This record gives sequence, structure tokens and C-alpha cells, in this order.
Amino acid sequence: MPAAIIDDLRAAFDATTVLTGADIDARYHTDMAGVPVAPPLAVIRPRSTEEVSKFLKLCHQARVPVTTQGGMTGLVRATMPLPGEMVLSMERMNAIEEVDTGGGVVVTQTGVPLQRLQEHVGERGFMFPLDLGARGSCTIGGNISTNAGGNRVIRYGMTRDLVLGLEAVLADGTVLKGVRKYIKNNTGIDLKQLFVGTEGTLGVVTRAALRIFPAPAEQQVALCALASFGKVRALLDLARTRLGGDLTAFEVMWNEYYRLTTELVKGVAAPLPTSHPFYVLLESSGSDAERIRNDLEEMLEQALEQEIILDATIANSGAAATAIWKVRDSSTELGRAIGPNSVGFDISLAIDKMEAFADTIKSELKTKIDKDAYAIVFGHAGDGNLHVNAKYPPTVDRNEEVTKLVYGITADFAGSISAEHGIGLLKRPYLKLSRTEEEIETMRTLKRALDPHHILNPGRIFTV
Repeated sequence: MPAAIIDDLRAAFDATTVLTGADIDARYHTDMAGVPVAPPLAVIRPRSTEEVSKFLKLCHQARVPVTTQGGMTGLVRATMPLPGEMVLSMERMNAIEEVDTGGGVVVTQTGVPLQRLQEHVGERGFMFPLDLGARGSCTIGGNISTNAGGNRVIRYGMTRDLVLGLEAVLADGTVLKGVRKYIKNNTGIDLKQLFVGTEGTLGVVTRAALRIFPAPAEQQVALCALASFGKVRALLDLARTRLGGDLTAFEVMWNEYYRLTTELVKGVAAPLPTSHPFYVLLESSGSDAERIRNDLEEMLEQALEQEIILDATIANSGAAATAIWKVRDSSTELGRAIGPNSVGFDISLAIDKMEAFADTIKSELKTKIDKDAYAIVFGHAGDGNLHVNAKYPPTVDRNEEVTKLVYGITADFAGSISAEHGIGLLKRPYLKLSRTEEEIETMRTLKRALDPHHILNPGRIFTV
């Protein structure tokens, strides 16, 4: 069967589209950590929706499984090929087709890297607000498939809030042409949402119409030091009240994250002393530069007077703002710097439970894993998303124990085991901690209906 399908593919596409054997580069079967798996049967690199449709139709007929790849920046091994799978790489579907500033929409193929889309609309005075540390390599398709969040969710929402319409190809090659450039569309079931956050298990998104916004004339960035998480919550309340819709980011860093990042990651400086228990990065943006800065300064002055914050610095230049953001955006580099024997987590939970959650994680790592284990905690406090990096001494591999511990605590706090990174293969055993059996079975029902032969990213999120 593999030989037959490869012959069919070679007959249907040109030689640059179908890669097999020694022509398959290691990047198609190696994850972000540099850990490879066996090469896929073939790598297909289409240029159009029509070619994606033709490819999936052949795979559907031959019952050959497919995993779709974008920028390969995922953290749950959803795009790593399993034995016997084909890889559908979207790397050549990288055209930005239209920027409609009057309508506030950009139409793009989904192999476009996030940063290139940001820069493209930026040249026209607009912004695509989705933003995350992997912006230079992650793709729009990957962002859609995982419902990426990032740094500005507090103002603009998750990826699904930025999607106006999608074009998607089903497992049998059927093309759903839903690239519509308007917000209001109450014409039955909103099919585009079937493909946002479902990690390529229901269809392959090939084109998208996305919301864009006028680029703010002013972006003010501040870093604050605080004595407790209660003060972090008080600052969030104050910022929401005083800054309103101008508040675009509210990022919290526990001391361990801030201190270790500024000490261990090359090129990252500490804008404030590293001795404070908590740090908050604030960003405010809008069209009136003078008002934006004045409002932020007055809010911080009030926070100081009310003893909510201990210290603060406001970036006085673009370079200074970038330096502050670099502290928060260096989580991947910090993970590499602290070395092996660490496990990263992407958690969502109610803001009023965050402090107790983090304290419980830190305590139980020491009592149940190792007395020298510790947790590095940071995240998007404004929208209830924390990232946790659990580190333990390099003696014995205890990743599975740590994972069970952290996800068990997450369940105890009624949180989500995945805020924005997806489920993939790594989190699949723990999905039941955040979703009921009835919900998971409903997911399976959708999968059976849209992909009856289970060829699209099989085994990701759940088994059928």
C-alpha cells in the first residue's frame, strides 16, 4: 500500500511537491527539543487548496494517515509523524492575498509565519494583534489549529476571536469555502469554529480571513515590582479601571522566573532589582500618545500611593520597551538554560486561585518529588493563563511523576490542562481531567462524521 500511494502521488504532483527517502529533511520529523522520530512515508508540499484537496482525496481512498505541519513550534508533539503517516507541509502556501484596511481584514494562506503577517499589515498602518514568543517561526495555520493566545488576549481575545472566515479541506478532499470578510453571519452552524483549536483532526485549514486593527500610535510598557499576589490582583483591578480598553497586556512573573531569566539568559537585563516576590509587565496602547502615557503614569502613581506596587519603571524608548518584553518572551531560552530534568506546563484557572495553585505546586514538588525541586511560574494573569516549569535534580527521570502531580493539582483547582498549546499526543492521557466523558465522546462523534477513516492527525487529542 505505501508504494502504491507514493506512485499515485508522484503521478499527481511534480517532483518538488513529493519528497521521499533521503530527500526528507530531518526538520519534518524532529521536534523543538531536537528529538527525532522515524521519517514519514512522504512529505507533500502543496501550493494551493486544490492541491491539498487532491492529496487528501488520494489518502482518504488509500486509508493512509496524514499529519499537517506548519512552523513546528508546537509543544505537545501533535505534528510529529507517527509510523506509517504522511506529512502535509504547508510551508509553500505562504501568500498574503489581500489587506482590506477599510474592512479591517487580511486574507492569507495559512503557511504564512505570524511575524511576516504582522509586518505586512504593519506597513499599511495596521496590526494583527495575536502575538507570542514563537512569532518568527509559528504559522497562521498552527495558530488557528491550536487557538493560540499569547500576550494580548486581555484586549483582543484568542485566535478564534480574530477569525472571520476559513477555507478548509475535509479528509475526503471536500473543500469548504468559508473565507468571508464580515463579523455578523448568523446563517446556521458556524462551521469555521470546527477547525479552530482542533489541531488538524477535523480538516486542514488552507486560507483564512482575519481581523486587523489600526496600529496604535502609542504603546507604553511598564514593569512593576510587587510584594504579594494579592497586590498583583489589586494592580490588575486598578489597571482595568484606570486604563480600560487601552490595557493590552498584563503579564505576571514570580520571582524565580524573573531572577533566573535575567541571570541565565544571555542578552536579557534586569530593569528592576531581582529581590522582589512578584513582577508585572503592563502594556497600554492607543491613538492619543500623550493621554496614553499620562494615564499610565497616573495609574502607577496611584498604585505607589496605595502601596500596591513597590517599584516601577516605564520604558522611555522603543528599545527600552523591547528590553522589558524580552524578559517575558525568554521563557524558551530559560528552559534551555536551566537544562534537562524539567517539565513545562500551560495551565488555565480562575485568577483568584492562582496563588494557592502555585504554592501547592511548589510545596508538593518538594514533598513528593525531591526536596530540591522547584517551580518557575509566570503567565498571562489578565486572562487566567499560567505557565509552569517544574525543575528537579538530574538524578532519575521523573517527568511522568511530575506531570501526573501537576495535572492532578490542576484538576483539584478546576483548571484546564491546556490554556493555549493544545493537547496533541503528550496531554492526551490527561484530557479527562479537564473535560467530561460526555464532552470527549461528542468530540469523537464529530471526528467520525468528518473523518470516517481517521486519517487526519489520528490519535491527537483523543483516540476514536
